[in-house]
Amino acid sequence: MNKKLFGVSFAQKKYDLALKYCQPAAEQGDPEAQYYLGLMYNKGFGLKQDCTEAMKWYLKAAEQDNKDALCSLANMYLEGEGVKQDYFKAVEWHQKAAEQGYADAQYNLAKIYYLGKGVKQDFVNAKKWFEKAAKQGHAEAQCCLAGLYIQGLGVKQDLMNAKQWLEKAAKQDHAEAKAFLSDINSIFKS
Repeated sequence: MNKKLFGVSFAQKKYDLALKYCQPAAEQGDPEAQYYLGLMYNKGFGLKQDCTEAMKWYLKAAEQDNKDALCSLANMYLEGEGVKQDYFKAVEWHQKAAEQGYADAQYNLAKIYYLGKGVKQDFVNAKKWFEKAAKQGHAEAQCCLAGLYIQGLGVKQDLMNAKQWLEKAAKQDHAEAKAFLSDINSIFKS
């Protein structure tokens, strides 16, 4: 039996079948199966929602550096979903996923630094992580990075650089980027 059938079954929303393949693989230590099992418990897909079980399986997968589990675990701590809200743990888990090059984690970590949630507000670190995610094509990160350049937060104010990042996000149909780009283009025309 192909242990990766759980991913296909999950994508097809055949949760009973996904669970059939996922549970044994997760119990045998497969980090991807552990992540999916955590997700199924977290969202109540195919079984009763149970955040404690979700955390257990996410943690097992995260300890094997599964980036989806790292990010999911971080988000549970960030939002206080099923656990006591803990910004420090959220940062710790997002950092691990971000260092693996996971764009969503890089973006989330940048937001944490930008907002100063659980850490000292730090626009330089926010820029660093927004830029890493933006270079991977993360449209929201591209827009946020442009915002830093527009405002001169953590970087020297640079409307041309902001425009370039907004253009990249706008090509992905990011509505906010399109609006900001229109504003910046009017500045360059005047």
